[in-house]
Amino acid sequence: MSLSSSSSTSSTPRLALFAPRRLPGARQLVLYDGTCGLCARSVQFLLDRDRAGVLQYAPLQGETAAALIARHRLAGDLATMVFVRDADTPAETAFLRSDASLETLSALGGFWRLARLLKGVPRPLRDAAYRWVAHHRYGWFGRADSCRLPVPELRARFLP
Repeated sequence: MSLSSSSSTSSTPRLALFAPRRLPGARQLVLYDGTCGLCARSVQFLLDRDRAGVLQYAPLQGETAAALIARHRLAGDLATMVFVRDADTPAETAFLRSDASLETLSALGGFWRLARLLKGVPRPLRDAAYRWVAHHRYGWFGRADSCRLPVPELRARFLP
């Protein structure tokens, strides 16, 4: 296996398999439904595991998501998670549904990169499972009237 040096100040090399797949300094955005209980829990899950702080978040109902949705010509009434890798660069790529979930986990780096192995499951099957959970999410996890405000030390990672 090839080695790549870590982007942190540590001089310890990291296996390339576990190195994040992103452009250095580029923004990695998670667009989520700000009124969904499951989505709020998912964002909290990601925050707890994103020790390097590589992910930023924006509600689908906000202006950041509106600009990205327009730029990628996505449906305006999007009812799915969206992951935008390398935002605001020529390499910017948007992922939807199960691809978004797997790419988001992969962006965390380390062990979470193994989530990409699930891309071996055909997308129609993955997306069918994603849609089934999405269809039931409000019943199972509830709905909120607005997005919960993050704690002050995490606010910079949330976009309008």
